[in-house]
Amino acid sequence: MLFIEYPKCSTCQKAKKWLDDNQFEYESRHIKEENPTFDELKEWYHQSGMPLKKFFNTSGLLYKSMGLKDKLPDMSEDEQLRLLATDGMLVKRPIIVSDQAILTGFRPKEWEEKLK
Repeated sequence: MLFIEYPKCSTCQKAKKWLDDNQFEYESRHIKEENPTFDELKEWYHQSGMPLKKFFNTSGLLYKSMGLKDKLPDMSEDEQLRLLATDGMLVKRPIIVSDQAILTGFRPKEWEEKLK
């Protein structure tokens, strides 16, 4: 299982503690140092079945400063994925990539259902 995080993010810290408390084995990846690539994001997006917007960190400063709320509806899927691949701060975190599921954000109940 791959756990993509921003270590300073309190939500990521809670998610990591949840994984540890539930004895999951995972590989941790720092989203700012090793941002997901276009190809990774495209694959995860298609595997997840989620709307592409769920991969954006809509509460992030960069998302807001770029005015993406208004721009995304006019962008193609590939344009949105390429944008996400430019900066880890645009990507919703944490991300779990496993055989069972692709999950963005940390919602303990959802993680419990999808990962156990």
